[in-house]
Amino acid sequence: MIYQTHLRLINQIILQLFKMKESLKKVRMDEQELVRQIQEGDEMAFAQVVKIYKDKIVNFLCKLTGDYQKAVDLSQETFMRVYFKAHRYKPVAPFSSWIYAIASNLAKTEMKKMRKYAVISLDEIQNSLPAEAYRKNPADSGLTRNLKKALDSLHPRYRIPVILKDIEGFSQEEIAQILKRPLGTVKARINRGRNYLKIELEKATGVENSFVKKEEYQDGRA
Repeated sequence: MIYQTHLRLINQIILQLFKMKESLKKVRMDEQELVRQIQEGDEMAFAQVVKIYKDKIVNFLCKLTGDYQKAVDLSQETFMRVYFKAHRYKPVAPFSSWIYAIASNLAKTEMKKMRKYAVISLDEIQNSLPAEAYRKNPADSGLTRNLKKALDSLHPRYRIPVILKDIEGFSQEEIAQILKRPLGTVKARINRGRNYLKIELEKATGVENSFVKKEEYQDGRA
């Protein structure tokens, strides 16, 4: 009896996984069809892509730049490039990876300008935690502020892959495709970025590691 119960449970899990896999296939197929239509100049298909990805791309760019208006502007530039360069897309990688790659490149260019003119404002960085977290536990706001500050000081070389992995949920393989970097390089940068954030959060709570040179993570030398 117990064996049969376990067997039914396993079968249910397998069926759910199969349905999820088929659902993902359908999404990818639908997106491939949308891309094909965009390549043929279909503006309705383009509008559908914008509807699917607009909020995701704006949030991603806002986390990178710390400026909501810049994120909106960069997202508009991202979708303009999606429309006018759709013919360059090759279905060897997920369509989402291609869009995020465009957004990442635009963000890196913008962040170079922002660092050059020192106009980044910590107060304008979008919350990386939901607003409900503040209401449930106000003490968390200090941790969130420290995390924002650490992310802001982290060089884009490490900030972008960390955000793609830990906030946007991309796999390391997908991030390698987005950034056009070897998988080993992506893994190393994620680890270094996480290590820097851990050190900064420890320092904020009074624990400091004096053996780490902060400048290495800020100028991308690490």
